[in-house]
Amino acid sequence: MAKDDFTSLRALYINTSLKKRPEESHTKLLLNASAAIMEKAGVTVEHLHMLSHDVPPGVYPDMTEHGWPRDDWPAIWDKVLAADILVVGTPLWLGEESSVCRVLIERLYGMSGLLNDKGQSVYYGKVGGSVITGNEDGVKHAAMTIGYALSHLGYTIPPQADCGWIGEAGPGPSYGDELDDGSRAGFDNDFTKRNTTIMTWNLMHLAAMLRTAGGYPNRGNDRNAWKSGERYGFENPEYRS
Repeated sequence: MAKDDFTSLRALYINTSLKKRPEESHTKLLLNASAAIMEKAGVTVEHLHMLSHDVPPGVYPDMTEHGWPRDDWPAIWDKVLAADILVVGTPLWLGEESSVCRVLIERLYGMSGLLNDKGQSVYYGKVGGSVITGNEDGVKHAAMTIGYALSHLGYTIPPQADCGWIGEAGPGPSYGDELDDGSRAGFDNDFTKRNTTIMTWNLMHLAAMLRTAGGYPNRGNDRNAWKSGERYGFENPEYRS
């Protein structure tokens, strides 16, 4: 892949809004801003609204095998697996990511036992970030939670891998709401615009670097080799009084 050639990359934006209809989601507006940058750079972008699908909570690949009448996750998983970049969007409620976001993380975790052809987590070589909106504190806290979850599963997290917008504390306009002067809440916020741009480009840069490198070398992180007895230099520490 040539420098700054992102045309072979695929990005999946998953919106975990509590709004049943995606067109009513304020988080979707900021996701769109990031996605537009990627599309202009040549990345193939797909959006997915979680509540437009039946995805029950759980940590198994298919929850219909565990008592649920329907589970759309297997089809969603195909999209996650195909994407080099995953961006998770969530609103804030009581300073935390949405309950729908937690379900997404659970379902991602449910696939973490899958390995690539190097014996690594199937998420190795993919990058992740988050987009957070609301009118209460918690952007950094939610970004920390989502970033750790993705990293623990095997995603690589680039620098400044989150962006967000919050209005004044308490009831008030949400991101993109029309104000009395005809402007849109948050659209003129330089901090949000800057962080959204930096996050998006860092996701693309890192995804391209990993693609060019063929992912991570598997020395030291090959689970299959570990099972077969390869210790990669680890020895139990000796007890000394």
